[in-house]
Amino acid sequence: MTPAVIVINGSPRKNGTVARLLHSAADSCGTSGDIHWYDVNEMMIRPCTGCMKCRSTGTCVLPHDDAHSFAEDIRGCRAVIVGTPVYWGNMSGQLKLLFDRVVPSLMGESPRGVPVPFHKGKKAVIVTACTTPWPFSVLFRQTGSAVRLLKEILRYAGFRITGTLVLPGTKNRHGIPERLFRKGIRLGKNLAGR
Repeated sequence: MTPAVIVINGSPRKNGTVARLLHSAADSCGTSGDIHWYDVNEMMIRPCTGCMKCRSTGTCVLPHDDAHSFAEDIRGCRAVIVGTPVYWGNMSGQLKLLFDRVVPSLMGESPRGVPVPFHKGKKAVIVTACTTPWPFSVLFRQTGSAVRLLKEILRYAGFRITGTLVLPGTKNRHGIPERLFRKGIRLGKNLAGR
C-alpha cells in the first residue's frame, strides 16, 4: 500500500530539531498508516553514477537499494514533508544523494529535453534548521539557500509548496518556539485537507 504522505528526515539525528519540526506537521496529517517516514541516514543508497540511463528506462539501473523502494513510494504519494539541517547553505549530503537517485520518479523529459513533472498538483512542506542565528542566517543565505534548493527540486517534480518551517540559531536555542509547532500543525492539516 502506498502511503498518502511521505516524510523525509534529512538529518542524521532521528530526534533532533528537524525531526521534531517534521513531526509537528506529520502528526496532524492523518493516521500512522497514511504516513511513511524515511530517515535518510539509515537508508542504504549507492551514489548516482551519472550514467543517465534512468532518463530512457524510467528507473535507476543500479542494483536494488533503498532509493528504489523510496522511488516507488513517492510515485504514489499525495504529499511530501521534507526536512534538512542546513550545511554550508545547502541540504544534507545524504538527502542530496537520495534526490540524485530518484530523479526518474520525480520527473521525466520531453523529446526536446524539457522537464516533465510527475507530481503535478501534489503538496509539499519544507523544514530547515541551522545553527547560524538570525539575521545572519538570512544575510549569509543559510536557511534561504537550502529552502530555495529544495523548492527547485520539488517544483520541477510538480509539487506545490504549501509552506515552510524555518528555525535559525539552534546552537544557542533551548527547544523549539511554540509558534513553529503551531505552524507545523496547521501545515500538516492543510496537507490532509482539513
